[in-house]
Amino acid sequence: MKEENCIFCKIANGEIPSKTIYEDDTFRVILDLGPATRGHALILPKEHYANLYELPEDTAGAAMKLAKKMAERMRDALGCQGLNLVQNNGDLAGQTVFHFHMHIIPRYSADGQKIGWKPGAVTQEELEEIKNSIVG
Repeated sequence: MKEENCIFCKIANGEIPSKTIYEDDTFRVILDLGPATRGHALILPKEHYANLYELPEDTAGAAMKLAKKMAERMRDALGCQGLNLVQNNGDLAGQTVFHFHMHIIPRYSADGQKIGWKPGAVTQEELEEIKNSIVG
């Protein structure tokens, strides 16, 4: 299923040109037009899923396997010293295009990026309560 007005559906299916670095029957991997670092890429499924919650489990697993393959290629070709995998779901989490996608962001010393968060504090009781609410 593709969504007619989804720009990532159009890119993933070749209707809009992109700098494609990998393609198979399920995914297209493209270089990001607004990269965080040199080689920043996006994994796009060719089918439309708004977010991780809609993504079938087998496609989610295939996306992670593809991320590993692309990470190794980037390390070898670009000489990056690390990388970030970023996948946002929903407005509050920073998702701006509502077609599931995963960012692969190669990292270099002094690349100027700060991808992370400020660690909070939690008690053992709070951890137990959260664990119990998720596990049931």
